Amino acid sequence: MSTSWRIDYLDTLEPLEGEWRELANQGDNIFATWEWVKTWWRHFGKSRRLYIARCYDSQNNLVSLIPLYLARTRPIRLVRLVGNGVSDEQGPVCSSAAKRHAPTMLDQAIWALPSRWDIFLGENLPDIDMWNSTIGGEVIRREGNPALRSEGIDWEGFLSRASRNLRQQVRRRERNVERAHQLRYRLADDQDRLDYDMDLLFSLHAARWGAVKRGFQTVHAFHREFATLAFNRGWLRLWFLELDGAPAAAWYGFRFGTVESYYQAGRDLRYEHLSIGSVLLAHSIREALNDGMHEYRFLRGGEDYKYRFAHEDHVLGGIALPATVRGRAAIRAVLTLAGAKWARPLISRSV
Repeated sequence: MSTSWRIDYLDTLEPLEGEWRELANQGDNIFATWEWVKTWWRHFGKSRRLYIARCYDSQNNLVSLIPLYLARTRPIRLVRLVGNGVSDEQGPVCSSAAKRHAPTMLDQAIWALPSRWDIFLGENLPDIDMWNSTIGGEVIRREGNPALRSEGIDWEGFLSRASRNLRQQVRRRERNVERAHQLRYRLADDQDRLDYDMDLLFSLHAARWGAVKRGFQTVHAFHREFATLAFNRGWLRLWFLELDGAPAAAWYGFRFGTVESYYQAGRDLRYEHLSIGSVLLAHSIREALNDGMHEYRFLRGGEDYKYRFAHEDHVLGGIALPATVRGRAAIRAVLTLAGAKWARPLISRSV
């Protein structure tokens, strides 16, 4: 496949629905779906300017869609990928054949934008060094992105290969809960009570995190709408752990293609001594593997508990790419103020 593409731009999503679905279905990223992107734009796009780059190969086949928008115009003209903030993985929506060329297509698309810009900010790009080697710019953040690949085995097969400590701990914790309470797992499978179940998720999330992760609460309208769409398409996985008939923990994620993704969770701290969060997490993995999912993604965040199960890590990162002297100066200033935790020398790029 050619490494150079014909690119044009649209300023609206609606005409692309069919093509978008076709490309997204060739991938395994729930955050690249038409439903996710359209819902994001409705809730967070407001009056911002949208640029959908359409990339065609030499046979005039559409091979990628890249949703960009002008996020800010003053004092710095900032370009971002649609979905930032709530998407745990971003990047072009590509055909299967074009996936390996995604960094090159993104690079060409941002430099061909019909509007002037100072900084392109690409966030939550998987395998960040691959993108950085193509696009350049400053790597401004790195974050764990662990995953478990099932390799065709079920839950018991996975446990048989796990460490003895993990195997014993998983089984012991569930038994401890069962001894102390009547334990029941419930999957949200009734659309008529989905609003109630989402309220329950938000409540249990707040009970665990309070103001620490308030950002999840501020986007509850987005998640409520997307959860309905995901439910209708069979993508929603919303688990509850109930003790003596009352909800005590929640697990919120998605099933897209052959991938299960763990997005968020919450729990009642009154039962912290029983490790109910870990028990529900293990249950969600068990159900995914027993249902034949090829991969269980823990998504953004390098917490230790994830790596007890995970086999690999496609590290996520952010890139700040300047297009002007003003943009370069702004990136330097921000990194200096932040202590330049993730700073590297800027890769040369004419501006």
